[in-house]
Amino acid sequence: MAQQNRRGGAKQAMTTSAVALLRERGVAGTSFADVLAHSGAPRGSVYHHFPRGKAQLVEEATRAASDALTARITELLREHGPVHAVRAIVELWRRDLARTDYTAGCPVAAAALGPVESARELAGNALREWEAAFAEALHRRGVPERQAASLGTLVVSALQGALVLARAQRSAAPLDAVVTELESVCGVALER
Repeated sequence: MAQQNRRGGAKQAMTTSAVALLRERGVAGTSFADVLAHSGAPRGSVYHHFPRGKAQLVEEATRAASDALTARITELLREHGPVHAVRAIVELWRRDLARTDYTAGCPVAAAALGPVESARELAGNALREWEAAFAEALHRRGVPERQAASLGTLVVSALQGALVLARAQRSAAPLDAVVTELESVCGVALER
């Protein structure tokens, strides 16, 4: 981690570590001490970079995770279209789950469920952006606007729910089931 500190600075290292820890432990289970140990950042840098405390750290980690995930989802939709983007997202999660022994979830969902109001708001905005991105991709391909909006909500909520189930059951089976159904539902909408 020290190399990361030199490249991006202590604040970036702590934010990156906070994202990783939020994915595995949620907001309540992530402390400054955990972030410092994970990032290798000097103890004195905590309140220098995050003068509003843990709430600011969680907010900035949520913003960083939201921005990165929104960019990735947008890229997958542009490259693969809505049906194949769903499978590509699931494959990313599947690899992360296997790599972390089923502990890594979505940091945006962790923030949405956590006690930091500003982070919940950022997470809500990101989730709405993901819904809208899927809806727009479906609408561009001929799905009526209202149906595309409903399908965007269905895709995001089903994928998030499947990720929770996969973690809890320590199995990728929920992801497989959901991706198969989402591909079918979206495929039917696109064929009309």
